[in-house]
Order: sequence, then structure tokens, then C-alpha cells
Amino acid sequence: MRAAVLQFPGSNCDRDMAVALRQAGANVSVVWHKDASLPDNVDLVAIPGGFSFGDYLRCGAIAAQSPICKAVVAHVERGGYALGVCNGFQVLTETGLLPGALMRNAGLKFVCKTAGLKVETSASDFTSGYNAGDVLGVPIAHHDGNYVASEAELDQLAAQDRIAFTYTDNPNGAARDIAGILSENRRVLGMMPHPERAIDEGHGGTDGAAMFRALAGVLVGA
Repeated sequence: MRAAVLQFPGSNCDRDMAVALRQAGANVSVVWHKDASLPDNVDLVAIPGGFSFGDYLRCGAIAAQSPICKAVVAHVERGGYALGVCNGFQVLTETGLLPGALMRNAGLKFVCKTAGLKVETSASDFTSGYNAGDVLGVPIAHHDGNYVASEAELDQLAAQDRIAFTYTDNPNGAARDIAGILSENRRVLGMMPHPERAIDEGHGGTDGAAMFRALAGVLVGA
């Protein structure tokens, strides 16, 4: 599996993401936001967490206008895989690759803890390492994780089995407890919790590792 991890001014989970992908066997390149193209033959683009451009204007809005994001959109449009975590999820919604938006947490405070995360579907390459109904413990760290969308969009996500994860104890007010969603072709996942921070027992748990192993299993040699 060949993966590219994007790096913006203010990214702070890019190294964590690269470590998680390499641990699963991926060949990883780190790509700067001013680059206009992705490395050749990339299978997966990972957009990491952090505070790109200081979260000015709206979280992810400036990053979504970076030259590299045009290449990401083209990559997705030709069937490539993309994973956006936390700020990366915000970037994916700002590019229009995923529906909805991430708003300020309902409690108006930054939330940093391990959250209960329920796997809603195993019918995607991202979640195939789990069973639907599994409950994971995955860290969260965000101020703007309150997922919102129109009722029609929420109904469509549910009807198409595109809600990947929900919170067991909604920490931010997200609509229908949504923690992560899939694109229509199921090759793009955006999620607020940080699976890359849950790959090592020394860091408190390994519930995120199965996601990266599953991706590597699908994309190895692709």
C-alpha cells in the first residue's frame, strides 16, 4: 500500500498517522500543502488532525484551498482512497468530498479524552477489520467536532449504510451521535476520533490498529 500523509501549517498528527500506516506495512510519503501533485501511484491519502492554518476562518476551510487539495479531489474522483481524521474530516467536508460540516462543540469547550465508539458498519474497507456493533475506545481531541447536516443528508447517510461510527456517549452534540461517515463509493472516510493514537498498548490501547491493517490488506500490491 502506498500512502501519502498531507502536512499543513498547524498539523500535529501527521507523524502519528505516518507511524500508524507504516506499522500496518504501508510505504508512506509526507506531502507539503503547497505541492500541486501527489506521489505517483498513491493508493491512500491521509489528512491528519491538528489546527491547519490556526483554524482561522473555519476549521479546514483554508487548507481545503491549498494546491494539494485539488490533487486530493482528483485522486478521489478517479476512485482513490482518502482518510480524514479530526481536522482532516473538516477538510474533507470543506472540499465537498463528504457532506455536512463540523461545528463548535455543543458544550463550547475543547474535549480531550478516550471516547466510546460504536462500529455501525463493517461493509467498507476502512471498517472491515471490525464487526458491526463493536464498541471501541478511541481518543478524541477537538473543539469543533459537532457534526451537522440536513435531515435529508442524514437520512441518506443512514439509508446507504454510510455512517461508519457513532459515539456511545456523544461528547460534542453531533447529529445522530455521528463520529464518522463514508462517501457514496465507500472509499473516503472522515472521522473525528483518532485511530492513529490507538495503535500501541503503551499509549493506552490498540483499538485503532485494525483499521490500518484492514486497509493494508485491501490495498497491498494495488
